Amino acid sequence: MITFKTLIPPLALGILCTATQAQIGNNDNVLNPNTAEEDQLLGVVHIDAAIVNAIVDRRPLTDVLELDALLSESLNEELRADVYVELFLPINLNTASEEALYMVPGINRRMVHEFDEYRPYTSMEQFRQEMGKYVDDAEVARYEQYVFSPLDLNSATREDFAGIPGTSNRMVREFLEYQPYESMEEFRREIGKYVDDDEVARFERYMTIR
Repeated sequence: MITFKTLIPPLALGILCTATQAQIGNNDNVLNPNTAEEDQLLGVVHIDAAIVNAIVDRRPLTDVLELDALLSESLNEELRADVYVELFLPINLNTASEEALYMVPGINRRMVHEFDEYRPYTSMEQFRQEMGKYVDDAEVARYEQYVFSPLDLNSATREDFAGIPGTSNRMVREFLEYQPYESMEEFRREIGKYVDDDEVARFERYMTIR
């Protein structure tokens, strides 16, 4: 199991509760390796041009464990832990393995247990409420930078879809146009008319049908 030393990144100023952040969470301060520009990646601690090229070549990364495997080719565990404060592929609160949960910077065994206990999450607001029983608002906001609750394709709003990293206004319109979806296969088929399979897969990791 991967464990990391306790990290103390700058705390978020507060918890955003706008509709746009309702499912994806407040992760504006942490770069997403699938959508960050190359110059942004170069600004991350310990990341050099060779690592940037490796990340770009591997896109879209499917989960944070794939990111960790890629970075482990160049960086040891301690250096990777520094990287994840600034660069992280948000994890699905409902499906992430214990190994993936331990990769959230600064998390401890107790909070891994609490993250798992309240599954399934239907919204980030639920996550905030439940985790707020154990840590203060600033720490909940910090955790929120690294996780997401998957959107229900059939009830998600324009604002919800707009909160998905790297989503254009055009794609928000297409997501809405085909509601209601009968299956994820229908989602793949319809959205595949506008983007390639890799991009469909990237969007899909943020979606579910309840």
